[in-house]
Amino acid sequence: MPLHIAYGAPSALRARCEVATVRTTRPDEAAYEPGAIIPAGQWRPMREADVKAVTAPRRPLDSALVEIVRPTFREGLPLEDLTGPLGDPDAVYLGQALAKPDMTTTTDNYEDGRLIGLHLDNWDKLAYADRHTGRRRLCLNLGPGVRYIILGAIDAQAVCRAVHPDYHADRYPHTQDYRDYVASGRPIRIIRIRLAPGEGYVAPTEYLLHDGSTEAQDRPSAAAFWLGHWPRGILPSLI
Repeated sequence: MPLHIAYGAPSALRARCEVATVRTTRPDEAAYEPGAIIPAGQWRPMREADVKAVTAPRRPLDSALVEIVRPTFREGLPLEDLTGPLGDPDAVYLGQALAKPDMTTTTDNYEDGRLIGLHLDNWDKLAYADRHTGRRRLCLNLGPGVRYIILGAIDAQAVCRAVHPDYHADRYPHTQDYRDYVASGRPIRIIRIRLAPGEGYVAPTEYLLHDGSTEAQDRPSAAAFWLGHWPRGILPSLI
């Protein structure tokens, strides 16, 4: 299943989102791992065709759906407790991450500090056949600055099939599959979604290429993250 975003008003979606394509990094971009995937060129407004492409079917699979939300966070409430009322008693608080201003992508390899670019998460360690059933990630932008979530429009199962024509059900999709896909000259469309402080997303980051961004922002942004199996609509939608 490709990228599907839940929304009510197309105008609200378009006001918050921009579109671009990707490229792999050059050898002189030493801040990144070799072959990392990053946005290419300028971001442009969403067109009607872009909106149609991310529109979810009538009965979407909750675990593969992206939602732009306002988590019900109150000052003084421990962040670990935020997901208590959301319907998954086994949800896990992953902690916080601080992104400096003006970062094209934000996630680094903790072992050497190099940025990994757009990538797949692998908390659930699900093989190809079950990849679409993983937990979704909830993110809350703690501020003080605006940040973005960047999402790839093609899912991990489709990329795995394209890169490994002899794929089998127990193969494990990996960030490297996406890197090989892009390095072979195949395009990936990406969507950048703006998140102000207090706003967030719920997204299948085990299933879609993604990363955070603070590009062109002059303030840092901290974010808190959780993983869980949450039904769609459990948090108020912003769009």
